[in-house]
Amino acid sequence: MGSMKKIVIANWKMNPQTLVEAKDLFRVSTGAIVCPPFIYLEELLKIKSAVILGAQDIALSDEPGQTGEVSGGMLRQLGVKYVIIGHSDRRWKLGELDEIVNKKLKTALVHELIPIVCIGEKSRDSNFQSFLQNQVLATFAGLTAEQVEKCLVAYEPVWAISTTPGANPDTPESALESIRIIQSVLSSKFQVLNSKFLYGGSVTSSNVSDFLVKDKISGVLVGVASTNKEEFKKIIDIVSNV
Repeated sequence: MGSMKKIVIANWKMNPQTLVEAKDLFRVSTGAIVCPPFIYLEELLKIKSAVILGAQDIALSDEPGQTGEVSGGMLRQLGVKYVIIGHSDRRWKLGELDEIVNKKLKTALVHELIPIVCIGEKSRDSNFQSFLQNQVLATFAGLTAEQVEKCLVAYEPVWAISTTPGANPDTPESALESIRIIQSVLSSKFQVLNSKFLYGGSVTSSNVSDFLVKDKISGVLVGVASTNKEEFKKIIDIVSNV
């Protein structure tokens, strides 16, 4: 197996249901960045592995009166390196506004965690371009070019996510069109020239290489497929050889 030139991020969401399964899944995720539920982080960090750990979310700030939240400082103490910010599950299912996403992004940067910032439209309609532009502006508001360049930007069209009814993965060409829109806002409004872009949305072993052969796409954010041990191992093997 070759070394990974492209980035693979596993978002386990609220899976698996037991620590035993989590450890089992973690052990086949060599070379990937794995974002498990909070409760598994500490136990998984005890396993000697070439897996880097990320979190699925972060508190708005370090103010301690936030019931049920986990601060950036706590994540850093554990040894977490990455954090997903603004995933569509949180934006669309839990009503997380751009302003909230922006605050979480700033908190992650304060704690020197690497943000995996999710950007994406709910439907591919005639307004999708302006929607993406506005979402990028609001998500990164108030950040310097240097701060934005520390982020991984995951283009994640909501309509393509496998848990969305009737979802189909985006095509690489269509994903690249959206990434160009995001990149143009980052360069014109934030003077950012060196962003790393990922694709997320129904990534599987059968389509992952279609996206990763594109120079502009530096990696993938894998949801459901990352919780299937055999399927995720296949994805990692393919990515290692891209």
